[in-house]
Amino acid sequence: MRPIFAAILAAGLALPALASEDIADQYPQSELYSKPVEFIPHVFTAIGATAPPTYENAGHNNNLSFVITGDGVVVVNGGASYRLAKALHDEIKTVTDQPVKLVINENGQGHAFLGNSYWAEQGVDILAHVDAIHEVETDGDFILQGMQGYNRDKAEGTTIAVPNLSFEDERIVEMGDVTIHVLHLGPAHGPGDTQVWIPQWGIVIAGDIAFHERMPPIFPGTDTDGWIDTFDGPFADLGATYVIPGHGHPTNMAQVTRYTSDYLKDLRAKIGAHIENGGDLSEAYYVDQSQWAHLDTFEELATKNAGRVYEEMEWE
Repeated sequence: MRPIFAAILAAGLALPALASEDIADQYPQSELYSKPVEFIPHVFTAIGATAPPTYENAGHNNNLSFVITGDGVVVVNGGASYRLAKALHDEIKTVTDQPVKLVINENGQGHAFLGNSYWAEQGVDILAHVDAIHEVETDGDFILQGMQGYNRDKAEGTTIAVPNLSFEDERIVEMGDVTIHVLHLGPAHGPGDTQVWIPQWGIVIAGDIAFHERMPPIFPGTDTDGWIDTFDGPFADLGATYVIPGHGHPTNMAQVTRYTSDYLKDLRAKIGAHIENGGDLSEAYYVDQSQWAHLDTFEELATKNAGRVYEEMEWE
């Protein structure tokens, strides 16, 4: 399979917006929302919906990626359920005979780790940051119940499988012809955010530090100032040519900078001015975010993001 998305990027063309939140499922013959595509040689990703998780998209609303190393496959993200992980594995088997040897969870959210139960059953090692593992151990049952609520029969077989391998700042994985740097660069979207950096190919599988087709969600307790510092500092310093974000099509640093760091700076500036003018929380929800209204999940997230940034900044 040709690396079509990398070719589109190299030509300076826009990527097709096929993962829109308005499309319920674009690969109905599979549990996956979309069929994996080869972005650059040996690096594939199954692009998830940019909508919230639903029964129709089977919870596949993030990117499930894999790297073929020559001596095994590294999967990035366990998937949102046992069945979704199996569907990804079925697709991997159509492009390589190499066994899956490692699964990396990009954070402690359900769509990153609930499929671990499938991979653990296959005897595959699962790696996550210590903070993500803590989130799985503390909140895993609650997250599983939420997935069972929307996924109903598609939740069959899913149990909590805590990653058996952990890291704090960096773990280097040498497999086949590839050296993979599994990184935690600092505070960003949530606890244990993990970036998978392959310097020899100039590609970072960024996880939720980077957004561009859907609005970044700001969680209660998210340190947006720290997220900006991590993004503009060590993440940008990687010098990646190619970026597979946590959600949306593979892209480049200019795009994810525009829609992540620039968005966070814009929202913080507007909330900061609102606070300086004596504005309260009830009014903060409605600061002007219209320049970002074209992003998927804007309606679900814009006011929540504004309120959470207000609550963060009023004590800074």
